[in-house]
Amino acid sequence: MEDEDLRLAPRTKAAELLAWAEAEGREPVAESPLRAVLALLELGEGRMHDGWPELTSAAVEHLLYERLYLYVQPEPGQDPLAYGAAVRLLIDHRRAAKRLNAKRQERLHAEAEWQGEVAAGLLRRADLVTWPRLYTLLLRAAGVDTADGEAVRAWLEGFRELPEEERLASFAALEADGVLDPVDDGGWEAGGRTLAVGMATDGARRLLEQGLMRRSYRNLAELTALGRPMPEELAGDFGAFEEAAALAALELAGTWTVPGLPELLVAEFPELAPEPGPAEIDAYLAGLDAAWAEERADGDGFTETDGDEPADGYADTDGDGYAAPDADTDGDERAPE
Repeated sequence: MEDEDLRLAPRTKAAELLAWAEAEGREPVAESPLRAVLALLELGEGRMHDGWPELTSAAVEHLLYERLYLYVQPEPGQDPLAYGAAVRLLIDHRRAAKRLNAKRQERLHAEAEWQGEVAAGLLRRADLVTWPRLYTLLLRAAGVDTADGEAVRAWLEGFRELPEEERLASFAALEADGVLDPVDDGGWEAGGRTLAVGMATDGARRLLEQGLMRRSYRNLAELTALGRPMPEELAGDFGAFEEAAALAALELAGTWTVPGLPELLVAEFPELAPEPGPAEIDAYLAGLDAAWAEERADGDGFTETDGDEPADGYADTDGDGYAAPDADTDGDERAPE
């Protein structure tokens, strides 16, 4: 696999941005959140310019509202507001590079500040974790040296031997101990949360794989323009390329949680991190539909004023189940308050 040709993993300009911030006398931003922000922006669907993400309201909202909590688990003692601070630093840098005008800088700055606060809250919600994030918290709570791959594997082997009810109790203990904020969804014992976490984990990994492949395609287009041949992995069967993207996604997810953990959960401990199949998902959704129908029949569900969408101006605009704020008429930026 010619990594220099495929270039699956992001090569962010975090070091350059940190050096600029120091030279400008800016307030320091932690490197780990900054690297995560830059990588997730690069792997999103927004545009890039000279190796830097092109910032829009949609890109910032997508990152802080819909992507961050799928992947990152803040390090012990790290302020979760650091992710919003990293976005604001990037906004100022792009303004200095004349990629944003003053008005857009001010607007994006304000949005990143309050959306960063929302993102910090989402990172604490017990129902929004993914398996790598959840097991990162469990490993830390158990005092495992997460830099020691063998220690991580040994702990997972021991955890696998526990009865299921004890494992679920360990998940719930993170809420009782204040590590995660509880949510009134029936908890782990009800079964729905386990299914939802599995679905979120599978979806997050596939999104990451797709982002990595898009990034690689951009680089390959440049190679083609220079007259260089297509890498072997893309000359015929795409299987090797897809496998490389899947592995790169797991490795990258490990940099935001525990190195090697996402791959261990998929390859060696899938029973600890179950991801539902189509039949399980259909059955779960059918159950939800039945419950909602019963609520409406009892008069405890949506009111007449609710209609089909929430009355606060939030709607699921892209069909992914996430209720994002209404967009303005240009389809790119949200209208200022």
